Amino acid sequence: MSLSSQTSSAPARLADFRILVAPGLSDSGAEHWQSRWQRLYPGFERVQQDDWESPDLPRWSQRLGEVLAQDGRPTVIVAHSFGCLATVHRAAALQAEGGSAHPIVAALLVAPADPVKFGVSAAVRHKLPFAARVIGSDNDPWMSAERARHWAEAWGADFRSVGAHGHINAESGLGDWTQGQQWLLELLEQII
Repeated sequence: MSLSSQTSSAPARLADFRILVAPGLSDSGAEHWQSRWQRLYPGFERVQQDDWESPDLPRWSQRLGEVLAQDGRPTVIVAHSFGCLATVHRAAALQAEGGSAHPIVAALLVAPADPVKFGVSAAVRHKLPFAARVIGSDNDPWMSAERARHWAEAWGADFRSVGAHGHINAESGLGDWTQGQQWLLELLEQII
């Protein structure tokens, strides 16, 4: 079941925003919830990286910035894993450049990769100037729920746990992940 079948206001609410999908390493395969959401909502756009196997924060962040610059509409980023770190990094860069993170108005940050593991903690220790929600898993091998909660606080985001669902990816067996879609819709309701 998709948001469009849960509530008649969902499609219109989604249509109010540009939705960018920011995958992590290996570009979220066909059965990953991000790819499934793109099939459910064809207007969602994917940020394409040149090298999906090399997590280079400045380069991934720059690509996100290039995609953002193509369209000035209010943008919501739906990020996974290393894509979450690129999102936070880009928000900080946008603020440094212009005093705001425009056009980003919200971010759903799912199963963020642990910045410590990638040596980028200082580069992503930034309070986000927009509505954000971090989703963590109790048994995520890339970042414990406790660490995800810590980073949510550092980023000024609220935190939700999905329970024990690994890295919240295709292997987690979430299908279209309707709970995640609901959390996205709740996040959109926070935008004024």
